Amino acid sequence: MRASRLLSILLLLQNHGRLTAAELARRLEVSVRTIYRDVDSLHAAGIPLYGEAGHAGGYRLVDGWRTRLTGLTAEEAERLLFAGLPGPAAELGYDAVVASVGRKLRAALPAPLADRAAQLQQRFHLDTPGWYSDGDPSPQLAPTADAVWRQHRIRVRYRSWTGEVSRVLEPYGLVLKGGRWYVVAARPDRVAPATYRVNQILDLTPLAESFDRPDDFDLPDWWRAHVVDFRSRLHRDDATIRLSPQGRERLREIASDAVVAAVDATAGPPDDAGWVRAVVPVESLTHAHGDLLRLGAEVEVLSPAALRDRLADTAAALAALYAGPAD
Repeated sequence: MRASRLLSILLLLQNHGRLTAAELARRLEVSVRTIYRDVDSLHAAGIPLYGEAGHAGGYRLVDGWRTRLTGLTAEEAERLLFAGLPGPAAELGYDAVVASVGRKLRAALPAPLADRAAQLQQRFHLDTPGWYSDGDPSPQLAPTADAVWRQHRIRVRYRSWTGEVSRVLEPYGLVLKGGRWYVVAARPDRVAPATYRVNQILDLTPLAESFDRPDDFDLPDWWRAHVVDFRSRLHRDDATIRLSPQGRERLREIASDAVVAAVDATAGPPDDAGWVRAVVPVESLTHAHGDLLRLGAEVEVLSPAALRDRLADTAAALAALYAGPAD
């Protein structure tokens, strides 16, 4: 907190020329005594800061002195958002530029702030891929990002659930979700944008044609609405199940928040063995079959009959497979 305040004092004086201790205290919501201590710390760090007495007095920086934060190039300023995201920055091809941004930021800070920044870097780290994956290798990510930035159309060969298709896209933005990259793009023959998995783009050709990105399109807002809509369509049916105490705990580790919430909301009183009966949402028989198999004998499906029969067939096949000695 104090390191951030010291930097704020520098930037305020750099932008406003002269400010009194009272004005700095008001802007930073601290006491005047705190400002005096902070100014002493900046002096000790070698910052050319001096005070002037009188009605028109206050603190100011020596004429001509500025922090090196303004030494960022236009490209470095554009990539500043990725300064704390080394993994995604590298995937986008921005790693060299972001590394340069980091060096300039550290060099621009007085020693106490630079030390604080280094400590923060050693205490907080963001790792976006999941535990069982190194991420989402996407060879076409960099050219897609370039098309997003330049607002140029692209022609892609894309692997959809119906097979390979060819599309001309107008890419509005990129989203990193759960270690996977998605491009939000419109098609010239359609009004509403849609999402495309970047790693399913098999081939990409940049086109010379530019496009107009709608002025009212807000990528974070659009994505939040898309996620809400996706989740509302995800669970289309229900299953009634019995869960052992161990199965219920295991379910919290492997199931979605919606499934866990449904168990908590619908579970009846436990029987003598501690098992509970609950109703859970399912996306499809295939998905439910795969998910519930992960609970083994700690879950019993009561309905629908088709799901119960499919699990029973799988259990019988497993029993037959393991009935004899291993080859």
